[in-house]
Amino acid sequence: YSAAISACEKGGQWQLALNLLSLMPDARVVPDEITYNAAISACEKGGQWQLALDLLSLMPDAKVVPNEITYSAAISACEKGGQWQLALDLFDDMPNARAVPNHITYSAAISACEKGEQWQIALDLLSLMPVSRVVPDKITYNAAISACEKGGQWQIALDLLSLMPDAKV
Repeated sequence: YSAAISACEKGGQWQLALNLLSLMPDARVVPDEITYNAAISACEKGGQWQLALDLLSLMPDAKVVPNEITYSAAISACEKGGQWQLALDLFDDMPNARAVPNHITYSAAISACEKGEQWQIALDLLSLMPVSRVVPDKITYNAAISACEKGGQWQIALDLLSLMPDAKV
């Protein structure tokens, strides 16, 4: 089932992915974090941020522990839906769920800030990465630069661009 749900995700078929997930109990198959991650990613790709959050909220009852992949997909779903506050709430909730943010999670959260024109928060997140021993990549820097651009902070955007070679990105 996980592979089929993942295939649906890659094909943009979020409805079919959720249908397969709903059929699992009748087939006596227990969904795991890979199954939920694929279903949440399918919702994210389909622009269904509410459904992605619904799936995330169902995981504890299903005795499935969300991980950084789960949170990255849910944060991206919120970002694509213009829900930057919810994206940051999810990011902030990760330690409570014992999920450790990685560069993908940070990039998704910074992108959500960019969509919400929250350049200061985007820069705060970028500055937290070294403290958390997470290395920013091109995607992270681009999201932060875009957030600064949307906020009219062209000088900061140029400063970030000039830091990229030293950061080896």
